[in-house]
Amino acid sequence: MNGWTTVARRTILAHSRFLTVEEHDVRLPDGRRIDGWPWVVTPDYVNVVAITGDGRALCLEVDKYACDAPSLSLPGGFIEAGETPLDAARRELREETGHSASDWTALGSYAVDGNRGAGHAHFFLATGAAPTGGAVADDLENPTCVALDRDAVAAAVREGAFRCLPWAAGAAIALAHWPAPPGGGRRSP
Repeated sequence: MNGWTTVARRTILAHSRFLTVEEHDVRLPDGRRIDGWPWVVTPDYVNVVAITGDGRALCLEVDKYACDAPSLSLPGGFIEAGETPLDAARRELREETGHSASDWTALGSYAVDGNRGAGHAHFFLATGAAPTGGAVADDLENPTCVALDRDAVAAAVREGAFRCLPWAAGAAIALAHWPAPPGGGRRSP
């Protein structure tokens, strides 16, 4: 149980639905008080490792503003008002890859920044991914969908090809839950 208590909060910047910056006055578990603790409010989001029937993960090649080079990413995005994380994950998978999946496993929900907020990341593993229609091409990053086997995903994590922490973390967590290959073959660690 978190022993920190918010005593007061003030909005310093209400930029958009994607970013608000607040100052919080907080009381620590030992009774000390800190005024003006900076807090960042961003929407919660989802990332999905979707695995097709032949054991390949659907990843996206993207060009993101904050990355210094093209990157691999996982399908995902912000959770819309009224959506559960699972509903958002299903929607984002359809929109970004044109696929749906039959089986879903929650891989955890994580605070993005333990000191400053910035929302929560919700990771999912989706298996049985199959095409259900074209992807919605409205992303600014001009994504290209690629299918990678488990070894290629593991190498991409090791080599830094996922250039944004949530994608690297989601892929790394999913590797620990990756289903056995079709036909029950052995998989590498």
